[in-house]
Amino acid sequence: MKNLIRYNPVDDAFDNLFRGILMRPVRLDNGSELQIKVDLKENEKAYTVHAEIPGVKKDDIHVAVDGNLVTISAEIKNEKEVNQDEKTIFSERYYGKVSRSFSLTQDVDEATSEAKYNDGVLELTLQKKIASKSKRLTVN
Repeated sequence: MKNLIRYNPVDDAFDNLFRGILMRPVRLDNGSELQIKVDLKENEKAYTVHAEIPGVKKDDIHVAVDGNLVTISAEIKNEKEVNQDEKTIFSERYYGKVSRSFSLTQDVDEATSEAKYNDGVLELTLQKKIASKSKRLTVN
């Protein structure tokens, strides 16, 4: 069971009462900050990862591979336009750093792996490292 949430009718009633008048900071259902949601597929030669990272520029996304450990990190920057005639009443947009790591069952060949970012989705094609065949050593 993933991400069980305790229902609290008082909080929901309070939220609905003041919605549109006073805004609370964004509260995601699981109580945490922005998360990178990942789909992972595998075939004989490679792993395919689709990671949702909306609102991020591709230059602010970093992917690190260390053996079978994959780490995806991104930074969403708070870009404020300063205008003397306006004031912000509330802001629900998020910003900050987010990171996600996971282990695969086989090491990844970094040299042949690829990353593409389009429409808020990062697509990784992580080629599996070919296991080296064992060699027999001659004893002198």
